[in-house]
Amino acid sequence: MTRTVLSSATREVVIGFDEPFCIIGERINPTGRKKLAAEMVAGDFSTVEADAVAQVRAGARVLDVNAGIPLADEPALLAKSIELVQSLTDVPISIDSSIVEALEAGLAVCKGRPLLNSVTGEEERLESVLPLVKKHECAVVAISNDETGISEDPDVRFAVAKKIVERAADHGIKPEDVVVDPLVMPIGALGGAGRQVFTLVRRLHDELKVNTTCGASNISFGLPNRHGLNATFLAMAAGAGMTSAILNPLHEEEMAGVLASDVMLAKDKDCTHWIKKYRAPTEGAGESGGAERRAGGRRGGRAARVAAPAA
Repeated sequence: MTRTVLSSATREVVIGFDEPFCIIGERINPTGRKKLAAEMVAGDFSTVEADAVAQVRAGARVLDVNAGIPLADEPALLAKSIELVQSLTDVPISIDSSIVEALEAGLAVCKGRPLLNSVTGEEERLESVLPLVKKHECAVVAISNDETGISEDPDVRFAVAKKIVERAADHGIKPEDVVVDPLVMPIGALGGAGRQVFTLVRRLHDELKVNTTCGASNISFGLPNRHGLNATFLAMAAGAGMTSAILNPLHEEEMAGVLASDVMLAKDKDCTHWIKKYRAPTEGAGESGGAERRAGGRRGGRAARVAAPAA
């Protein structure tokens, strides 16, 4: 079974065919978040702190960290954000940037074994990112596009993924350390996007035997009730063989879709996590639990370090 091992200084997380679906928290990303971008440029990382802690408490097992802000010093901001997040949580990091210098800065400060996000099939990108992956012995997200752009043909996207896996092997990088993003297209614009990605994920699972990930919310872009669509997509993608996704774990519907897929695919032994999450409290537990929350809910000063829930 394919297993991609990630780690922080103290915790190991495995993305794998036989593992529960891995939730990669997406919130630490200033793209489309003007307030967060302004705060980060000003040296205010309070929202980054809050998002890191909240996502881990909600079930994220890996945190994606992005500091892509136009005209800002992205390498410095990314390094600062990673150091801060790792001081607050014990989950592994996905270092997310399109700038090689920022990836290098993130790798220089990151503790453990991160996921580097990302490499594409473009020659320049392959030759700049893959040596970094090998040097730092980390894992990498491989995005299925190249110089020709993003193809609507899943066979073309599979060929790009295969090329990246083969080029990674040339650098001494094992297939289990390449997590392929098959690229999820908005189904409101491309009606066959769901079927395409499910077909592609099955091929990646069965033929290349690699783990997969995606930006889950892309599927519902421009449509109403996005959370309902995202939740169904995640469950169906997991059924096709997808093993992780970048999403917002604070959205309850999406989390229910992920947890339900673990139950249906026998990745949640004895439905333990589902029962823990959704079993109605016993009589009197609610009052006691509320008191405990009130007693322990406030913390002075800096956000407390939070550990990820057990897988």
